Amino acid sequence: MNVPLSPLMFLRRATKLYPNKTGVVCGEHRFTYSQFSERVRRLSTFLQMAGIRKGDVVAFLSRNCHRLLEAYYGVIECGAVLLPLNIRLTPEDFQYALNHSGARLLFFEDDFLDSVDRFRSDLSTVKEFVLLDRAPISEPFPCLSYEDCLAAAEASLAQVPLEDENDVAELFYTSGTSDRPKGVMLTHRNLYLHALNVALFLQTQDVDVQLHTIPLFHANGWGATHSITCMGGTHVMLKRFDPRRVFQLIESEKITTFNLVPTMATSLLQENHALQADFSGLRLIHLGGSAVPWTLVEALEKRFGCAVTCGYGLSETSPVLTVAHPKSHLKDAGETRYRRLAMTGLELPGTEVRVVDEEGREVAPDARAVGEIIARGNTVMKGYWNDPVETAKALRKGWLYTGDMAVVDSEGYILIVDRKKDLIIRGGENISSVEVEKALYAHPAVLEAAVIAVPDPKWGEVPKAFVVLKPETECTSEELRRHCRKTLAAYKIPDSFELVASLPKGGTGKILKRLLRAPYWSQSEKQVH
Repeated sequence: MNVPLSPLMFLRRATKLYPNKTGVVCGEHRFTYSQFSERVRRLSTFLQMAGIRKGDVVAFLSRNCHRLLEAYYGVIECGAVLLPLNIRLTPEDFQYALNHSGARLLFFEDDFLDSVDRFRSDLSTVKEFVLLDRAPISEPFPCLSYEDCLAAAEASLAQVPLEDENDVAELFYTSGTSDRPKGVMLTHRNLYLHALNVALFLQTQDVDVQLHTIPLFHANGWGATHSITCMGGTHVMLKRFDPRRVFQLIESEKITTFNLVPTMATSLLQENHALQADFSGLRLIHLGGSAVPWTLVEALEKRFGCAVTCGYGLSETSPVLTVAHPKSHLKDAGETRYRRLAMTGLELPGTEVRVVDEEGREVAPDARAVGEIIARGNTVMKGYWNDPVETAKALRKGWLYTGDMAVVDSEGYILIVDRKKDLIIRGGENISSVEVEKALYAHPAVLEAAVIAVPDPKWGEVPKAFVVLKPETECTSEELRRHCRKTLAAYKIPDSFELVASLPKGGTGKILKRLLRAPYWSQSEKQVH
């Protein structure tokens, strides 16, 4: 018997087996799985009543809240496609994504009312607007109220049957740089099998309470929307990342697991309130989003007293591809252990990951030979929405070409050394910006670091480092240079160091190197995709 696979199966299971268990916590709101499922059905019914049909795109512009989580099930239950917009994109990007996707409805929070008002007249397909967190309005333009829509929609219309598990369920637009954002198409099958892979590898159980520290519209955030529901765990929504609020929720909600990007982890470690917090319920912190210094893994493990893993993935892979899970037969200890835990890791069940050279041959597993990560499996995207040219560039000969450059060690652990676009080529010598950043992070005064290529008349390009110092510390550029000499070859040491108060970051705190590069390169000189 073949049954079409869909993440909707997870909510049905959780509702059947855990109807009276708290499934979602959002501020003062608490919903059992039965109550949450009822709201999901009402959302699905409203959408059908509003004329949404199979394959139509429904967009949400929202921070983390229970209403956005409801959309991950209610939209696809009526056969539509969910488009969660990255709130950090520009109004021009919102307009482009909505028009390019052909979105029919836009749900958004009141905070974005002015932004939506600026571009709504240029929308070609959006016919109706719904405010998520306030009463309906008529000015500056008519908007319905989400809660009113649910109240008027009895959960009685039949669920639209899923006939093809390869139908698109979710659509995510990548952050645009020199090109327009691309819409990543993820199918019901992609999302279902990804959730199973993650739940298996991270040993998710019904006792787990996931704190959604990362926005659900981001690759590092949305995966848990399905894996936690799959096992009957509890979702705790965090509207904005705030270290003190994170610690409060860890204690009050008995959080067992949450995800972080490195900048979030650093801010938690800097928060003094952590000294008084109770972390006894925590079992796992998962890091991703960018390269992780091994010292950060060590600091998190010692501060929180729980397992810390690192992983890697992309929007195009649903998202998780690898996790740096420790093999049982390896007896690593001390620095060696933390260095392995900070690696990109091992492929998840259900995926195949290779590191290949320009001829497509696998590189030697010697932790030195550099190649591009390619992947295939049931979690790889269907393609880019209405973009066959970019789809053909990314999906070649049955593999997804990621653009991430890595090495592989003798145990099969992958370690990303850079993005193709972030490699610095100084006089023909490749320099990994990640390697230089890790060297800088080892300095006790360094809070954050980013290394980019800048033009040089002699070498073509050379590394430049931007450094944020920890509070109440002092350090000079020459001191940083001397520190780098201890671990880096001379040609890898940055030619210049710039001490800055902060670094530009995206929606989840990931450092945006493209903004640091912009003053030094024109798009024709250094393409950034």
